[in-house]
Formats: sequence, C-alpha cells, structure tokens
Amino acid sequence: MRGRHSAPDIPFLGRSFALGRFDGKTALVTGASRGIGRGIARRLAHDGALVAVHYATSQDAAQEVVEEIEKDGGQAFAVGAELSDVSTVEAMFGALEEELEKRTSATSLNILVNNAAVGGPPTLPEDVTPELFDRYYAVNARAPFFVAQRALALIPDGGRIVNISSGITRSSQPDQIAYAISKSAVDQLTLHLALHVAPRGITVNTVAPGRTNNQSPIFSNPKAVEQMAQMSAFKRVGQPEDIADVVAFLASADSRWITGAFIDATGGTLLG
Repeated sequence: MRGRHSAPDIPFLGRSFALGRFDGKTALVTGASRGIGRGIARRLAHDGALVAVHYATSQDAAQEVVEEIEKDGGQAFAVGAELSDVSTVEAMFGALEEELEKRTSATSLNILVNNAAVGGPPTLPEDVTPELFDRYYAVNARAPFFVAQRALALIPDGGRIVNISSGITRSSQPDQIAYAISKSAVDQLTLHLALHVAPRGITVNTVAPGRTNNQSPIFSNPKAVEQMAQMSAFKRVGQPEDIADVVAFLASADSRWITGAFIDATGGTLLG
C-alpha cells in the first residue's frame, strides 16, 4: 500500500489530488464497469482503496477497469452479480469476502457505493408496463437495500455508505416517472438507514447526478449533448469524475459530520 505521508500528487484526468486518503481501506462499487461507477472506482483506488469492481453482465468491461486501476498503481478486483435477482447478492458477497480475505487477511468493507442502476427510453405514465416498472424497481430500489443490508455485516464502525440517486427525484419529467419513482426509493434508503447506523459512526449519504456522460450512445450525439448541456448552470454535461470527486469526499473522514444528506451533484440543473 502507498505511504500515507510521502506520496506525491498525481494527475487524474486533468486534475491532481493527494494519494493515500484511503490507504488500508476497502470499497465495493456496484455498477462499476462503465460510466459513473467506473469513475468512482478509479477515484477511490487512486486514493489508496482496494476496490471491488462490480458488474452485472460485462465481465470484460469490469476487468478493463481493474486493469486501468492496476496500471495506475492501484488495487482492484472484479465481482459479478445480476442485481435484478436479489438471490445473487449473497453469492456476490461470498466472492467479495473470499477476495478480501485473500488480499487483506480480513473481510472488512469500509466503503459501499450503491451505484448500479438501469434506465430506459422516455416512457409516458400511460405507457409504463408492470414489467418495466418491476425492472426499474428491482435494480434501482430493491437491490441497493439488500446490498446495504448484507454489507452492514462487514462494515466496521466509522464506515461509509454512499447511494447514487438522481436529480430527477427533485424535478418533474413525466416521461421518466417509473425511473424517478425507483430512484426516490434510494433517497429514502439513505434517510432511514443513516439514523439506524449512526450509533456505529457509519455515515449514509445520497449523491444525485444530473445529465452525466455514462457512455450511453446518446452522448456520442453532439446535438443531444448540447441540448443536455443547457440544463446545467455551467452549460455542460457532467463527467464521471465530477461525481467521483463528491463520492470520494463522502467516503472520507472529512465527511464525518454529514449523514442522511442529499447532495445535489447536477451542476446546477435544479436551480431553476
């Protein structure tokens, strides 16, 4: 692991920050094979954490993230689970514990980032099917709850849970109603779980991205990107690193006095 006091600053996608913040810490980032989750996994690893890179179906993409982290001098490994099926959560944690034991001689998990989610094309309320609603709810609401429930057996006192929600839960977009409902459940997970685990010094917070480049095909369309950029006070779309920086703060000791919070990371999209 890196030296806490002697490590230099290094560039991370155009910026710099001190290494070593998470030396000796372990983290699980769900949905980390691409997009925001990939950015979070890379940032936590750059800051010294041993990161479990979760994927649902794309093992190759997850392994690429692991290789990127290792190339940069960090530590990571991949774990897979299709979280729409809650029965896979236990198997994922079994693999996680095995890797942690192998690498650290313990199974402690210091940081959990519930990032995995599914979305879809605009769908008006009258067109939402039970199957679509159930798919959103299974991955975006039910899975984070049971992942957090299982993780609490591994998280030591003073640990961190960060749940990734969406700015859409604080605005109105009727053609995303099913997605917004499922993400609103994440906000409630944070609020209630934060009070429950506070006696252990564990913090639980929500980060809500706005329009962020998650490598979906729409972000290769310049016209669409320009339209999305106009929604932000800064007139640009977010990048995964914008969200990863916020998550890294909430995962650190610096955020010890913040819990149950909803952090607007939409680039000012909700201002007006």
